[in-house]
Amino acid sequence: MSKPENAHMLRNLLRLLSYTKKYWFRLTIGILAGMVVGGSLFVTLLMIPQLVGVVKDPSPAIKVVQNGELKQAVDLPASTVLENDPQLKKMLEQADKAAKSFHLPFSVKGTEVQVYWPKEFTFEAVTATGQVAWPLFCLYAVLFVMAWVCKNVAHYINGFCTRWVGVRVIADMRKELFRKLTGQSMKFYGGTDTGQLISRCTNDTIALEYSVSHSVEDLTNAPLQILGCLAAIIVACREYDNYMLIIILGVMLPLVLLPINVIGSRIRKRYRKSFQYMADVVQRQHETFTGIKAVKAYHTEEHENLRFHQAVRKYVRKVIGAIRLHMLISPMTEMVVVIATVIFLLYSYSSGVTITQLTALMAPALMAYRPIKDISKVIGSLQQSMGAADRVFELLDTDMELPEKPDAFELNGLQEGISLKNVSFRYDDRMVLDGVSFDIPKGHIVAVVGETGSGKTTIANLIARFYDVTGGSVLIDGHDVRDCSISSLRKLIGVVNQDPIIFNDSLRTNIAYGSPDATDEEIIRAAKLANAHEFIVNGGHEDGYDSIAGENGFKLSGGEKQRITIARAILRNPPVLILDEATSALDNVTERLVQDALNHAMQDRTVFVIAHRLSTIEHADRIIVLKQGKIAETGTHQELLELNGLYRKLHDTKFD
Repeated sequence: MSKPENAHMLRNLLRLLSYTKKYWFRLTIGILAGMVVGGSLFVTLLMIPQLVGVVKDPSPAIKVVQNGELKQAVDLPASTVLENDPQLKKMLEQADKAAKSFHLPFSVKGTEVQVYWPKEFTFEAVTATGQVAWPLFCLYAVLFVMAWVCKNVAHYINGFCTRWVGVRVIADMRKELFRKLTGQSMKFYGGTDTGQLISRCTNDTIALEYSVSHSVEDLTNAPLQILGCLAAIIVACREYDNYMLIIILGVMLPLVLLPINVIGSRIRKRYRKSFQYMADVVQRQHETFTGIKAVKAYHTEEHENLRFHQAVRKYVRKVIGAIRLHMLISPMTEMVVVIATVIFLLYSYSSGVTITQLTALMAPALMAYRPIKDISKVIGSLQQSMGAADRVFELLDTDMELPEKPDAFELNGLQEGISLKNVSFRYDDRMVLDGVSFDIPKGHIVAVVGETGSGKTTIANLIARFYDVTGGSVLIDGHDVRDCSISSLRKLIGVVNQDPIIFNDSLRTNIAYGSPDATDEEIIRAAKLANAHEFIVNGGHEDGYDSIAGENGFKLSGGEKQRITIARAILRNPPVLILDEATSALDNVTERLVQDALNHAMQDRTVFVIAHRLSTIEHADRIIVLKQGKIAETGTHQELLELNGLYRKLHDTKFD
């Protein structure tokens, strides 16, 4: 892996770990528990050779010359046996030291062991055959088990706390990612596929959650266990003056790290690509399901199936390639451990190393195998998670939000009106509006008409500040909308779109969207004014206001959806209302119902209407005719007809 790639991965890893700051206490508990795991493992590894050493043949193992005669252990007092068996002597000294350090209920004095609890008694520490006495050996075994229990309890605490932190961190990332995306401007959404965003918010963060929740545990546990094992190896090497194992480990370790480093870079790249292909799979699903009517109408099910299968095939190929590399790490690590073990065993055999020494040296090396394997898995998981993190952080770093000044002006109602001053707007390389200027006085209805692509909807988007102008200014009561707080601006304006936005929730919730504190009485009143109350309660929707609208209002007709959105605007009661061709897709009967609802909505409000049908604008105070992003004509309905210009042409071809 190159230095820039290493630096980039390190930055992302540190950024990921920065999310753990708010959970420092739980993480600290987990890390401390990991330290206890490493310490307990170190203690148990020091005890293993002692336990192995005393489990020996009870035949007279100790022979000394006393008074010119060769004598065996059975002929000697316990003190003499102890003096001539350094291993037993050391074991008793360690037992006494442990009792004092951990305030255990016994002590060792010479060859005697005095127990204080649960009952006070004394026994000889050494038998006549030169072995540790059975009660002391049992006591030693109990201490060994207690140390192992302590290790496992600490391991549980470490695992729970660190995984808890991992899950919380990813939950925080999901919330931040969602907040970031909902704060982006409409320009961002105009150039981004929804399926791609859904995949990044779900699949990428799921991959992060799995890797982080497990990796944090292993990273706070496995290294400490490895250090405990390494410390035990160093102690054993110094005690037996045998440093060959350390030399072997020092030579073999780089053989593990080098291929892991090379493979890790490739794993990350392939997983990143696989996440991109998974996003393509989600994109295909999203487009097909949202456009299912067109799929059915044109009988293109097989065509869509083929496109989906192709997307899935690309994803599978890439992820299998990543898995192939990922699965190499563990066996490579295992082979290095096996080779190192065999080399040391050959050395031990040729050097006459005793079973006790071999146990002291090999036990910690073998116990280190599992945490080393865990670390190798963490490396693979981190590469996978970093591939996902790259894509998540890329979204988090995307900044297409509309800027808001720190001292932004707070709008409080509409006092004078809305003005557009020489407004221009360019989308990429295409000029949409060019030098548009007009006023919408308070309480007036101003309509705009024009051919498709003339810039009608763009004006509405600029007034609501879904986009910012590229030239000129939009003023509300003399204040540039860019100088106003976005929240106060949006409270001032209500929008009814040509394509009504309906959520998969109850009709009540859909009407109250944007007005969470509205009472049932207020919701019903708004529905009545929007001519929606009757179809809600007349039996067509069994649960009335609690009926679920379905995905994008699937259970509602076009006119019903439109009236729900009008009721939503009426309930919010904004002083400015923007109507974006709200009746263009309706039949004549439904249009009359919706138009009546719009008439209620427009009462005592300043209204900007994007018109498609004559019935919406013939009573407007002013009508603006756009052509190719410029104002071609302006006046009342009658004045424009008399001009016999573009409006008359539109009237004769579209409005009759």
